[in-house]
Amino acid sequence: MANERLKSPRVRMFVALDMPDAFLDGFVAWQEQAFAGRRDLRLVPCYSLHVTLVFLGYQFERDIERIAEASFATATPAFELRPQELVEVPPRRPRLYAVGLDDTGEALGGWQAGLSERLREGGFYEPEKRPFWPHLTAARFKKTERHHAGGHGRSGGRGATQPEQPEPLPELPEELQEPFRAGRLTLYQSTLKPQGAVYESLARVELEA
Repeated sequence: MANERLKSPRVRMFVALDMPDAFLDGFVAWQEQAFAGRRDLRLVPCYSLHVTLVFLGYQFERDIERIAEASFATATPAFELRPQELVEVPPRRPRLYAVGLDDTGEALGGWQAGLSERLREGGFYEPEKRPFWPHLTAARFKKTERHHAGGHGRSGGRGATQPEQPEPLPELPEELQEPFRAGRLTLYQSTLKPQGAVYESLARVELEA
Protein backbone atom coordinates (compact mmCIF):
# COMPACT_ATOMS: atom_id res chain seq x y z
CA MET A 1 0.00 0.00 0.00
CA ALA A 2 2.84 2.41 0.85
CA ASN A 3 4.46 1.76 -2.53
CA GLU A 4 1.13 2.40 -4.28
CA ARG A 5 0.80 5.73 -2.48
CA LEU A 6 4.29 6.77 -3.52
CA LYS A 7 3.45 5.97 -7.15
CA SER A 8 0.26 8.03 -7.03
CA PRO A 9 0.51 11.36 -8.91
CA ARG A 10 0.44 14.50 -6.82
CA VAL A 11 -1.83 17.47 -7.39
CA ARG A 12 -1.73 20.95 -5.88
CA MET A 13 -4.91 21.61 -3.86
CA PHE A 14 -6.67 24.15 -1.70
CA VAL A 15 -10.10 24.60 -0.12
CA ALA A 16 -11.93 27.86 -0.80
CA LEU A 17 -15.19 29.69 -0.24
CA ASP A 18 -16.62 30.85 -3.57
CA MET A 19 -18.20 34.26 -3.99
CA PRO A 20 -21.79 34.68 -5.28
CA ASP A 21 -22.15 35.72 -8.93
CA ALA A 22 -24.17 38.81 -8.06
CA PHE A 23 -21.28 40.18 -6.00
CA LEU A 24 -18.59 39.14 -8.49
CA ASP A 25 -20.24 40.97 -11.38
CA GLY A 26 -20.01 44.30 -9.58
CA PHE A 27 -16.60 43.59 -8.08
CA VAL A 28 -15.00 42.77 -11.44
CA ALA A 29 -16.47 45.91 -13.01
CA TRP A 30 -15.03 48.03 -10.17
CA GLN A 31 -11.71 46.18 -10.29
CA GLU A 32 -11.22 46.91 -14.00
CA GLN A 33 -12.11 50.58 -13.56
CA ALA A 34 -10.12 51.13 -10.35
CA PHE A 35 -6.88 49.77 -11.78
CA ALA A 36 -7.26 50.92 -15.38
CA GLY A 37 -3.87 51.90 -16.80
CA ARG A 38 -1.86 50.20 -14.05
CA ARG A 39 0.67 48.31 -16.14
CA ASP A 40 2.56 47.32 -12.98
CA LEU A 41 -0.38 45.20 -11.84
CA ARG A 42 -1.98 41.93 -12.90
CA LEU A 43 -5.68 41.82 -12.07
CA VAL A 44 -6.97 38.63 -10.48
CA PRO A 45 -9.47 37.08 -12.93
CA CYS A 46 -13.06 36.45 -11.94
CA TYR A 47 -12.64 32.66 -11.61
CA SER A 48 -9.84 33.23 -9.07
CA LEU A 49 -11.81 35.55 -6.79
CA HIS A 50 -12.47 33.33 -3.79
CA VAL A 51 -11.53 33.17 -0.11
CA THR A 52 -8.78 30.62 0.37
CA LEU A 53 -9.49 28.70 3.58
CA VAL A 54 -6.69 26.12 3.54
CA PHE A 55 -3.82 25.73 1.08
CA LEU A 56 -2.82 22.05 1.04
CA GLY A 57 0.01 22.14 -1.46
CA TYR A 58 0.81 18.94 -3.32
CA GLN A 59 -1.17 15.89 -2.20
CA PHE A 60 -1.57 12.38 -3.58
CA GLU A 61 -4.24 12.21 -6.25
CA ARG A 62 -5.59 9.03 -4.70
CA ASP A 63 -6.38 10.98 -1.49
CA ILE A 64 -8.75 13.46 -3.14
CA GLU A 65 -11.87 11.67 -1.87
CA ARG A 66 -10.54 11.46 1.69
CA ILE A 67 -9.53 15.12 1.65
CA ALA A 68 -12.97 16.12 0.37
CA GLU A 69 -14.69 14.04 3.05
CA ALA A 70 -12.58 15.64 5.78
CA SER A 71 -13.08 19.12 4.35
CA PHE A 72 -16.86 18.99 4.13
CA ALA A 73 -17.61 16.72 7.09
CA THR A 74 -19.20 19.49 9.16
CA ALA A 75 -22.40 21.13 7.89
CA THR A 76 -22.73 24.88 8.14
CA PRO A 77 -25.12 27.60 6.95
CA ALA A 78 -23.97 30.05 4.30
CA PHE A 79 -21.55 32.66 5.62
CA GLU A 80 -22.43 36.35 5.83
CA LEU A 81 -19.55 38.62 4.84
CA ARG A 82 -19.17 42.37 4.42
CA PRO A 83 -16.42 43.84 2.19
CA GLN A 84 -14.09 46.36 3.82
CA GLU A 85 -11.52 48.75 2.38
CA LEU A 86 -8.78 47.92 -0.12
CA VAL A 87 -5.38 47.42 1.56
CA GLU A 88 -1.78 46.76 0.54
CA VAL A 89 -0.22 43.42 1.49
CA PRO A 90 2.27 43.65 3.06
CA PRO A 91 1.93 47.34 3.98
CA ARG A 92 5.50 48.56 3.42
CA ARG A 93 6.50 46.70 0.26
CA PRO A 94 3.21 45.47 -1.15
CA ARG A 95 2.98 42.42 -3.38
CA LEU A 96 -0.74 42.69 -3.85
CA TYR A 97 -3.93 44.61 -3.18
CA ALA A 98 -6.68 42.87 -1.22
CA VAL A 99 -10.14 43.61 0.12
CA GLY A 100 -10.74 42.34 3.63
CA LEU A 101 -14.07 40.71 4.44
CA ASP A 102 -15.73 41.27 7.78
CA ASP A 103 -16.77 37.85 9.09
CA THR A 104 -20.10 38.35 10.88
CA GLY A 105 -19.88 36.67 14.29
CA GLU A 106 -16.60 35.04 13.17
CA ALA A 107 -18.62 32.13 11.78
CA LEU A 108 -16.25 31.63 8.86
CA GLY A 109 -13.20 31.89 11.09
CA GLY A 110 -14.61 29.25 13.41
CA TRP A 111 -15.43 26.89 10.56
CA GLN A 112 -11.99 27.43 9.01
CA ALA A 113 -10.38 26.48 12.33
CA GLY A 114 -12.36 23.23 12.38
CA LEU A 115 -11.44 22.55 8.76
CA SER A 116 -7.75 23.03 9.56
CA GLU A 117 -7.97 20.64 12.49
CA ARG A 118 -9.79 17.93 10.52
CA LEU A 119 -7.20 18.07 7.77
CA ARG A 120 -4.38 18.06 10.32
CA GLU A 121 -5.81 14.94 11.95
CA GLY A 122 -5.94 13.29 8.53
CA GLY A 123 -2.27 14.04 7.97
CA PHE A 124 -2.93 16.39 5.05
CA TYR A 125 -2.21 19.79 6.57
CA GLU A 126 -0.14 21.67 9.12
CA PRO A 127 -2.18 24.68 10.35
CA GLU A 128 -0.57 28.07 9.83
CA LYS A 129 0.57 30.09 12.83
CA ARG A 130 -0.68 33.39 11.45
CA PRO A 131 -4.35 34.15 12.12
CA PHE A 132 -6.91 33.49 9.43
CA TRP A 133 -7.82 36.62 7.47
CA PRO A 134 -10.77 36.33 5.05
CA HIS A 135 -10.04 38.47 2.00
CA LEU A 136 -10.19 38.71 -1.77
CA THR A 137 -7.00 39.42 -3.69
CA ALA A 138 -7.91 42.06 -6.28
CA ALA A 139 -4.55 42.59 -8.02
CA ARG A 140 -0.94 41.48 -7.79
CA PHE A 141 2.20 43.43 -8.61
CA LYS A 142 4.15 41.97 -11.49
CA LYS A 143 7.40 40.47 -10.23
CA THR A 144 9.53 42.97 -12.11
CA GLU A 145 7.63 45.84 -10.49
CA ARG A 146 7.53 44.74 -6.86
CA HIS A 147 10.69 46.55 -5.78
CA HIS A 148 9.22 49.79 -7.10
CA ALA A 149 6.08 49.45 -4.98
CA GLY A 150 5.95 51.36 -1.74
CA GLY A 151 3.80 54.04 -0.17
CA HIS A 152 0.69 52.68 -1.91
CA GLY A 153 2.76 51.19 -4.72
CA ARG A 154 2.02 54.11 -7.01
CA SER A 155 5.19 53.78 -9.04
CA GLY A 156 3.36 53.57 -12.34
CA GLY A 157 6.13 51.33 -13.63
CA ARG A 158 9.87 51.08 -13.82
CA GLY A 159 11.77 54.32 -13.54
CA ALA A 160 8.76 56.42 -12.58
CA THR A 161 9.14 59.14 -9.94
CA GLN A 162 7.50 58.50 -6.59
CA PRO A 163 5.01 61.25 -5.59
CA GLU A 164 5.71 63.11 -2.35
CA GLN A 165 2.20 62.33 -1.11
CA PRO A 166 0.99 58.95 -2.37
CA GLU A 167 -2.44 58.88 -3.90
CA PRO A 168 -5.19 57.21 -1.84
CA LEU A 169 -6.10 53.67 -2.76
CA PRO A 170 -9.26 53.13 -4.80
CA GLU A 171 -12.39 52.93 -2.67
CA LEU A 172 -15.11 50.34 -2.99
CA PRO A 173 -18.44 51.87 -4.04
CA GLU A 174 -21.19 51.72 -1.44
CA GLU A 175 -23.06 48.97 -3.24
CA LEU A 176 -20.02 46.67 -2.93
CA GLN A 177 -19.76 47.32 0.80
CA GLU A 178 -23.14 45.75 1.49
CA PRO A 179 -23.18 42.36 3.31
CA PHE A 180 -23.75 39.27 1.21
CA ARG A 181 -24.02 35.53 1.81
CA ALA A 182 -21.52 33.08 0.36
CA GLY A 183 -22.79 29.51 0.20
CA ARG A 184 -20.44 27.31 -1.81
CA LEU A 185 -17.27 25.53 -0.66
CA THR A 186 -14.89 23.97 -3.18
CA LEU A 187 -11.84 21.73 -3.11
CA TYR A 188 -9.74 23.02 -6.01
CA GLN A 189 -6.86 21.64 -8.00
CA SER A 190 -4.38 24.36 -8.90
CA THR A 191 -2.21 23.76 -11.98
CA LEU A 192 0.69 26.18 -12.47
CA LYS A 193 1.14 27.43 -16.02
CA PRO A 194 3.24 30.24 -17.56
CA GLN A 195 0.22 32.53 -17.78
CA GLY A 196 -0.76 31.81 -14.17
CA ALA A 197 -2.52 29.18 -12.08
CA VAL A 198 -5.54 27.38 -13.54
CA TYR A 199 -8.16 26.07 -11.12
CA GLU A 200 -10.37 23.00 -11.46
CA SER A 201 -13.07 21.91 -9.04
CA LEU A 202 -12.42 18.47 -7.51
CA ALA A 203 -15.33 18.47 -5.04
CA ARG A 204 -17.96 21.02 -4.10
CA VAL A 205 -20.73 21.48 -1.54
CA GLU A 206 -23.60 23.95 -1.48
CA LEU A 207 -24.35 25.36 1.96
CA GLU A 208 -27.73 25.92 3.55
CA ALA A 209 -29.21 29.34 2.77
